[in-house]
Amino acid sequence: MALQLGETAPDFEAETTQGRIRFHEWLGNSWAVLFSHPKDFTPVCTTELGYMAKIKPEFDRRGVKIIGLSVDPVDRHEKWAEDIKETQGFAPNFPMIGDPDLAISKAYGMLPASTSGTSEGRTPADNQTVRNVFVIGPDKKIKLVLVYPMTTGRNFDEVLRVIDSMQLTAKHRVATPANWKEGDDVIIAGSVSDEEAKKIYPDGWKSPRPYIRIVPQPRS
Repeated sequence: MALQLGETAPDFEAETTQGRIRFHEWLGNSWAVLFSHPKDFTPVCTTELGYMAKIKPEFDRRGVKIIGLSVDPVDRHEKWAEDIKETQGFAPNFPMIGDPDLAISKAYGMLPASTSGTSEGRTPADNQTVRNVFVIGPDKKIKLVLVYPMTTGRNFDEVLRVIDSMQLTAKHRVATPANWKEGDDVIIAGSVSDEEAKKIYPDGWKSPRPYIRIVPQPRS
């Protein structure tokens, strides 16, 4: 079964390119992005890992940890990193999980629980569903799930945009409209009554309809 928003992200122990971790312990009180790959030495994933390494400072600035996963063993990840550096200009600067027994892929609903065997001999096509992005909050809950086909590279700028929205809306009782980006106006959450809103926003709000209440982005 695929994980649903609001569920606790499954904990696990695994070898990574930066040593063995227990996932929840590694998360600590941070936000995190876990993004998965169906196989090492695949072309689209090579570009994704290089780009993610390039923009890692943007995730650091938001207090978000990054961790990758591929079904192959860690020693293959390390060899792949050399190709990524040579072709993309940046090598992964975050841990890459090895999942050769497919246990994590199955726990996260990316492969059927009935899948048998190991990563050995499996092709990218066999693992094509292992191309997900999970954003996990400090409470260890799943906040976002994106699933991509093998032929479409992921948009990690969009992941940053969504994290900006989620971190803002976790702190303030607002929602963000379509195509919102940092600094744009926001919408007062429907759970806030007009009476409460008047206390929070004494200068009022724009309201093209009674159920749409637009205010500047909170800054505190």
